[in-house]
Amino acid sequence: MSSSPLPPDQATTNNLWKPNRNLNRRVEQIVKLIFGAFAFVSIATTVGIVLSLIFETVGFFQEIPLWRFLTDTQWTPLFVNPQYGILVLLSATFLTSLIALLVAIPLGLLAAIYLSEYAPRKLRAWLKPILEILAGVPTVVFGYFALLFVTPILRAFIPGLQAFNAMSAGVVMGFAILPTIASLSEDAIYAVPSSLRQGSYAIGATKRETITGVVLPAALSGIVASFVLGIARAVGETMIVTIAAGARPVLTLDPRVPIQTMTSFIVQVSLGDTPTGSLAYRTLFAVGFTLFLITFALNIFSFWFVRRFREKYE
Repeated sequence: MSSSPLPPDQATTNNLWKPNRNLNRRVEQIVKLIFGAFAFVSIATTVGIVLSLIFETVGFFQEIPLWRFLTDTQWTPLFVNPQYGILVLLSATFLTSLIALLVAIPLGLLAAIYLSEYAPRKLRAWLKPILEILAGVPTVVFGYFALLFVTPILRAFIPGLQAFNAMSAGVVMGFAILPTIASLSEDAIYAVPSSLRQGSYAIGATKRETITGVVLPAALSGIVASFVLGIARAVGETMIVTIAAGARPVLTLDPRVPIQTMTSFIVQVSLGDTPTGSLAYRTLFAVGFTLFLITFALNIFSFWFVRRFREKYE
C-alpha cells in the first residue's frame, strides 16, 4: 500500500521546519564553542598564575634552603642581614585568622539558625539581603574602621594594646567574613527537608532539640563548607591586616602587639621599591606560593569532607 501524501499545509510546515532546525543546531554549536572558550580562558589563567608562582619560587629556593625557610624564627628579607623564616608570617596569619573565626563562626551560625528556623518569612526576606550587603563593603573601609574606631575602644578595656595590633584586625575581619558564613550556612539549613523536622516533632522533640539533633547534622556538610570558605577568606585577607595590624614581622602570639601577615608582606614588597629579579623580590612569590598551598589544602579538605559526609548519609 502506498502511503497517503501529506496535506499541503503540513508538508509546507515540514519544509519550513528543516532549515530552522539546522539553524538551531548551528547556533547551539556556536554557543558551545563560546562557552568552551570562556572555560578554557579561566583554566589557562589559573594555570598561568600557578606556573608563574612556581618558576619564581624555584628561583628563590635555589638560593635559600627550604629547611631554613621553614625553621628560621626571623623574617627580615629587606634588611642588610636578611633572614627568611616564613614561620613569623605564618604565626601572624594564624593569629588574625583565629580571632576572626572566633568572632565569625558563632555569630554566623547563630544568625543562620535564626534566619532559617525562627525568623518570619517576611522578616527573613529583609534581614538576609541586609546581612549580605556587609559583604560588599570594601575591605579598606574595614581596615580604617578597625584602626580608628575599634582599636580606641579595645584600648580602654585591654591594657597594653598598641595602636597597631592583631586583636582589632582579627575582630573586624571576623565581621567581614560573617556574611559569607551566615549566608552559606543559612542556605544549607534552609535546604533541609521539612519532613525531617516534622518527624522530629512527631516523636515529641522540642524545636531546640530538632535544630540541634536533626537539622544541623543534616546540614553539616554545607555548614562546614561555609566555615572552610570563611577560613580561606580570612587567610587571604589583605587590606584589613595591612592597615590595622601593622607591618612588624615578629614571632609572637600576643594579639596586643603589631604583627605582619603573609598578605601584608606581599603588599609591602609590591610597592615597587624592591628591584625586579632580586632575591627580596622573589620572596614575594615564595610567600604567595605558600599562601596558595594553604588555601588549596583548605579547599581539598572541604571537598573531601562534603563528599565523605554525603556518602555516609546517603
